[in-house]
Amino acid sequence: MAATGNLSEEQVHCSICLDVFTNPVSIPCGHNFCQSCILGYWKTSPLYQCPMCKKSFHKRPDISVNTVLREIAEQFKEIRQKPEDRKPEVLCDVCLGEGRPKAVKSCLVCLTTFCEEHLKAHAARFTKHKLMEPVANMEDRMCPKHERLLELFCKKDQTCVCVLCTETDHRAHYTVPVEREWMDKKAQLKKTEIDVQQMIQDRVKKVEEMKHSLQLNKVSPKEKDESVQVFTELVRSIQRTQAELLLAIEEKQRQMERWAEGLIAELEKEILELKRRNTDLENVARTDHIHFLKVRSPFNLNTDLDLELAESGSNSLLLVFVCAVDVTLDPDTANPWLQLSQDRHQVRHLGAWQDLPDHPDRFDTVVIVLGRDGFTSGRHYWEVQVGDKDDWYLGVARASVNRKGRIAVSTTQGYWALAMKKGQGYRVSTSPPLLLLLDPKPKRVGVYVDYEEGQVSFYDVRARTHIYTLKDKFTEKILPFFYLYCCDKASDTIAICPLNEKTLIKQN
Repeated sequence: MAATGNLSEEQVHCSICLDVFTNPVSIPCGHNFCQSCILGYWKTSPLYQCPMCKKSFHKRPDISVNTVLREIAEQFKEIRQKPEDRKPEVLCDVCLGEGRPKAVKSCLVCLTTFCEEHLKAHAARFTKHKLMEPVANMEDRMCPKHERLLELFCKKDQTCVCVLCTETDHRAHYTVPVEREWMDKKAQLKKTEIDVQQMIQDRVKKVEEMKHSLQLNKVSPKEKDESVQVFTELVRSIQRTQAELLLAIEEKQRQMERWAEGLIAELEKEILELKRRNTDLENVARTDHIHFLKVRSPFNLNTDLDLELAESGSNSLLLVFVCAVDVTLDPDTANPWLQLSQDRHQVRHLGAWQDLPDHPDRFDTVVIVLGRDGFTSGRHYWEVQVGDKDDWYLGVARASVNRKGRIAVSTTQGYWALAMKKGQGYRVSTSPPLLLLLDPKPKRVGVYVDYEEGQVSFYDVRARTHIYTLKDKFTEKILPFFYLYCCDKASDTIAICPLNEKTLIKQN
């Protein structure tokens, strides 16, 4: 007992139920637990491991009760038990004076507790009296109203009653013997105790899981440094990209300024030349009629028309330079008869079917490919080299157009296009189609889109002439659209032309 008194409470506590050991067992790592606690823990855990040190075992260890530790735990429970919690001793009611012996039985008829000696005398005379384990204050077991023994339990009122109570206040109430109710209540208490123990184990397991999660979530200084480094590099990359974008915008602005200044200089030269010619014409106009008729022919120039073309040409080129976009073809939309270049700026009719993966955006029947990026606002311009190819459509299409089966290319179906049909000439995709007489044949076609105005215009780039403008109302994204009707080995490719300052000035 003395050795047990030196033990600390933690030494005899189970770390799962947090109570003194009950049937303690030892596992291979050296830690001890209640037998039911460790078995319950392993039953709900995917691994056989120690709840304290987390050491895992390949199979469930063989365990047996540590009898020495069990005795120590039992002794500790007795020592720890408070004096007021211990069952009080019941003394014999018959014995007198100090040092009365303990009672061994109580008589429910005599309402007296007897020691072993006086019980012999009582048993000899009152063999039919009902005895029970010794209890103090036998009066508490009597009905205060009828002074009869409380033998029954009223289920309705949840109270102990005597036989006479069942004939008065508790008439017609369902009653059972107090011993049966006591057994039932003890069984319920045991079940409640088991449930509480299970709740304790569940919460202990949850605590262990949370501790384990916290351990896993601890970030090492190295991981912190790496995270800071990653975000630092990301910020630097964003700043570098921003600087490059600003430089590109400034460079484009400088290019536009140089280009505009060059055009202005050329126009100013033309203005000076026209002013000089205008002075000469005024001088000739003041001469006599013979001299006028002799010199008029060299000055018979359509200067107004030249000036108008120069002005309109410069303005349109400036507009094209501002609205120029880089159109890239979308391979996921390309019909299997079509082959795209590596840079996605050229499309070729192979004349043979390719085995391409199925895609919801792919045109499976009609030989069409769409641009990768669409428009929902703004003005946009690009140019397409069609060369001598005889069968093609180009323009824009709604993003929601049908991609499967036969398709009618018309504005009513969401296509705004210029077409060249072999043997039929040029047409636009109105409904019905409108035929156009174009001479010479355009080899390079410019496409201009103004989303807000619902305008799609086509131009002959080489001839610098307007071909046709379609007007409509756009309500969704539109995409550049290309349709190669059939294979012509002589010219089976059309290409999207790059647009920059040099090419535009060269065209001018």
